[in-house]
Amino acid sequence: MSTDDDKARRLQEDEARLRAALPPEIEGRIRSARLTNGRAVIVAEAGDLGAKARQEVETLIEDAAGALDEVSEVRVALIADRRRRMIIAIGSGKGGVGKSTLTTNLAVALAKLGRKVGVIDGDIYGPSQPRLLATERASPQTKGDRMIPVESRHGVKVLSMGHLVPPGKALAWRGPMAGKALAQLIEAEWDDTELLLIDLPPGTGDVQISMMADSKPDGAVLVSTPQDLALLDAARAGQLFEDGEVPIIGLVENMSGYECPECGHVSDPFGSGGVEKFAAALDIPFLGRIPLRMDTRIAGDRGEPPAAGEGEGAAPFLDIAAKLDRWIKTGKL
Repeated sequence: MSTDDDKARRLQEDEARLRAALPPEIEGRIRSARLTNGRAVIVAEAGDLGAKARQEVETLIEDAAGALDEVSEVRVALIADRRRRMIIAIGSGKGGVGKSTLTTNLAVALAKLGRKVGVIDGDIYGPSQPRLLATERASPQTKGDRMIPVESRHGVKVLSMGHLVPPGKALAWRGPMAGKALAQLIEAEWDDTELLLIDLPPGTGDVQISMMADSKPDGAVLVSTPQDLALLDAARAGQLFEDGEVPIIGLVENMSGYECPECGHVSDPFGSGGVEKFAAALDIPFLGRIPLRMDTRIAGDRGEPPAAGEGEGAAPFLDIAAKLDRWIKTGKL
């Protein structure tokens, strides 16, 4: 074997050892790993991450590689070859399952985790994000032919037809016009926003079809209440994403149990556990349950998302957001 062959083999072995030492959750980000005279040089993809997440990845690499006996120095280079704003759709098969509330609170919780998040209110005919994020009186400015999203006080940018149409005015638009309106919201001047959550209207109509064609999401979260009728509709929404080759990140069971504020008794007006069983049957991850709480409804009407706080009402949203954040980083839950 030639000297060049020996050198190439050693480089491959060194890279294999370095890669094996790194956490599996960042495996897909590693572009190269070299070890020369005790110095480890590792190049990782981080173009889709914000500043906090980039620092976390860099620290993970430094700690893992630095623990090897043969490594005396670690240098990390983060590159941005695949810089692209990620889109996650929040969908359901029917209305009234709390999809908009979930979208708002996930966005606020992800912002607390350090992500730069924007919310698009895709429910063109029944927008609710302006109320949920307390931006009802705001109007988007423009930059050229693009809208500038509205800043909420919770660190989340938002755009909605509710910002453009007077409150209470009905939109009598045909499907293609609604699909075009959603495209304009997505193509707005989002600046350094790294993640867009789209609060979709219920069903599988023109808005969803236009979105799949023009701005295909990177993943989708499905929301349902536990009863069978809602689950059947959620299955139809899931089929739309599967047909469009959009990964379903997982299912959320909303309105899961109700605790009486007077006596503390817990009842299940919509049933219990149906979404988790449904997720298991379809081999789709179950992300968690959100109970039906009076204070969540009151907070939403006031534009004060529970996830912005630290109380009991925030916990389910923060837990699901942490799972979503992990999926964004690694592609896994």
